[in-house]
Amino acid sequence: MNNTAGSYALVGAKVSRESSIVTRLRDAGAVVLGKATMGEWAQCRSRKASSSHGWSAYGGQVLGAYYPQQDPSGSSSGSAVAVSIGLALGSIATETSGSIVNPAERGNVVGIKPTLGLTSRDMVIPISIRQDTVGPIGRTVKDAAYILSAIAGKDSFDNWTSTQPFDVAPAYVKACDFLGLKGARVGIPRNGIDYYLDKSTKPVMVAFEQALQTVRDAGARVIEEANFSSFDAPAFARNSSIVLDTDFVGGLANYLASLSTNPNDIHSLSDLSRFTKADPREEYPDRDTYVWDRQLGRNLTSTSLESFMAYQANLRMGGEEGVIGALDRHKLDALIMPTFASFHLPAVAGLPIVTVPLGFYPAQTPLTMNLKRTTVSVAPNIPFGLAFVGRRWSEEKLISLAYAFEQRTMVRRKMAPYIRPTFELADQLEPTDETPYKLKVQYRPPVMNQPRFGQLVMEKTLGRLFLVRSWIWSVLGFQHSLL
Repeated sequence: MNNTAGSYALVGAKVSRESSIVTRLRDAGAVVLGKATMGEWAQCRSRKASSSHGWSAYGGQVLGAYYPQQDPSGSSSGSAVAVSIGLALGSIATETSGSIVNPAERGNVVGIKPTLGLTSRDMVIPISIRQDTVGPIGRTVKDAAYILSAIAGKDSFDNWTSTQPFDVAPAYVKACDFLGLKGARVGIPRNGIDYYLDKSTKPVMVAFEQALQTVRDAGARVIEEANFSSFDAPAFARNSSIVLDTDFVGGLANYLASLSTNPNDIHSLSDLSRFTKADPREEYPDRDTYVWDRQLGRNLTSTSLESFMAYQANLRMGGEEGVIGALDRHKLDALIMPTFASFHLPAVAGLPIVTVPLGFYPAQTPLTMNLKRTTVSVAPNIPFGLAFVGRRWSEEKLISLAYAFEQRTMVRRKMAPYIRPTFELADQLEPTDETPYKLKVQYRPPVMNQPRFGQLVMEKTLGRLFLVRSWIWSVLGFQHSLL
């Protein structure tokens, strides 16, 4: 199958070998059902106002399943939506900064963003070698833990995995303990949350404070004001843009050089930019190439002094001045945060996150559109999440905490998706001219009395989501023997 990153530039391109992650899944007994669509180039093409989460030229617009025209967040949008509506036990996603945990929270599912180096990035289209991670999205913490156990481990094709402190990855499902919160110390970095608060986050914060009481009732000690010693969001945003820009230019060229077939003769970001601007299917200039233009204009490499200094500054801000410093000063097992505020520092410091369902926007919530005004980012019934953040290699502890919270609240069961498939996969396969099989999709009426236009858009999106062809993130089902 193709890896396209949602772009027509890579349609027909062939990789030289199967990724190590997929090989591990097959070896563990996984049944790979297909690929899910995503935000084109992992949202690394256009400025926010020029595009939308989950849109790609090749895959179309992914929509969330809890409100008509819902923004699914991104960039691993299809991976989260596929799990949220029950197409598979779990999926594979990647995160550079928020791209696992954000779609997971908007899909009312569990996402695990692993420690940088716990899972291999072999044959994954890169954004940043210094931030990219591959992790699972699952219906439950236990489902996600099973998948993480299957994909974690050292890999000679990704030397960052050689830093793992173990030769055999832990059996993460064994960390799923109902009493996991008992005796735990969790801290709230209020200054890392307050910066991101606005009118839309008020219902989230109400649910967050209620969740803290659940955590206390489960036997954990909650440390208030476990703040970061330094939290300069504009500074790490500037540094991150330098790191990601310089990593992407070189990383993309290396990936393209590894292709065994490259029909559009794309060998660099410059080639990709020219193709995208010339092909009307890519919707340029309506969806611009602002990020690429900035990257090409820097005229820097990942080994440049400016890039190195930006990376070191972010490591300090995310580590000793941020997450690690707060954990150490207060002798904490983890930080606890609303998911929307949780991912910034762990992204730059390579630290793990587990997000679980926390709640849903209430019925009286006014609609908020995305900046392009193509999707609904806030509305009644749209889910949001709770995140546990920890030290490197602390996935077992985070899974234990998240599982204990999940089992006491069972938030996922409190709201049904707006639209769900009503078929068995094996009964819906039929051949097409393009690929061996295409899924026939049936729909049931929406639960709420919503505008017909929203249902029509959702139907179109589901058709795109279920077409088994050349999208980048695998949607996975597991044999019962593995469970």
